Amino acid sequence: MIKLYNFPKSGHAHRIELMLSLLDLPAELVFVDLAKGEHKQPQFLAMNPFGQVPVLDDDGTIIADSNAILVYLASTYDAHGHWLPRDPLGAARVQRWLSVAAGPLAFGPAAARLVTVFGASFNSDEVIARAHALLKVMEQELGKSAFLVGDEPTIADVANYSYIAHAPEGNVSLDAYSNVRAWLERIEGLPGFVGMPRTAVGLETRS
Repeated sequence: MIKLYNFPKSGHAHRIELMLSLLDLPAELVFVDLAKGEHKQPQFLAMNPFGQVPVLDDDGTIIADSNAILVYLASTYDAHGHWLPRDPLGAARVQRWLSVAAGPLAFGPAAARLVTVFGASFNSDEVIARAHALLKVMEQELGKSAFLVGDEPTIADVANYSYIAHAPEGNVSLDAYSNVRAWLERIEGLPGFVGMPRTAVGLETRS
C-alpha cells in the first residue's frame, strides 16, 4: 500500500495527492501536523532529512521531494509514458517546467500564498511581482498548446497546477490571464482530479 505523508494546505503535497488520483493509485494519506513540528521529529527526518512534506512510502521505497515523487510515480506506474515522455526532447520539456515549479513558482505564487495563509515574512510586493512575471510567460506559452508540454497533460502540469490555482489566496489575481485560467479548467476536468482545500484569505475572500 502506498502511503503519502502530507499536509492538506501544502501545494507540494497536493501535487502528489493529485497525481496518485490521476493514476488511479489507492493511497493512505498520513497527516503530518506541521504546526506541532511533526516534520522535524526524528521519525520523520529519517524519511526526509530536510523535514518537508510530502514523503511517499511505496511499500518500503521512500521518496521525498514532490517533483522527484512525480517522476517516480510516472516512471513506475505509467507504462505508456503519457505523464512523463520517454523521448529525450519530451523529457527535457517536462524537466524545464519542473525547474519552474522549483524556482519561479516557489518564489512567486507559492511564496505569496505563504504570506497570507501561514504568515511568512516575505516581501509581499516582491513575491507578487514575481508571480505576475511567471504568469505572463505561462499565458504566452499556453497560447500555443493546451498544456505546458503540448496537447496532452504531463507531470509538468501537475507540478505547477496547485499554486497557480490557489494564487488568489496570495493576492495574485488571475483575471488578466485567460489562457492560464483555461488551462486550470482543463486540468480540473481530467478524470480523477482532486482539488486542494481553499483558504479564505487574500483575493479568495472576494470570490
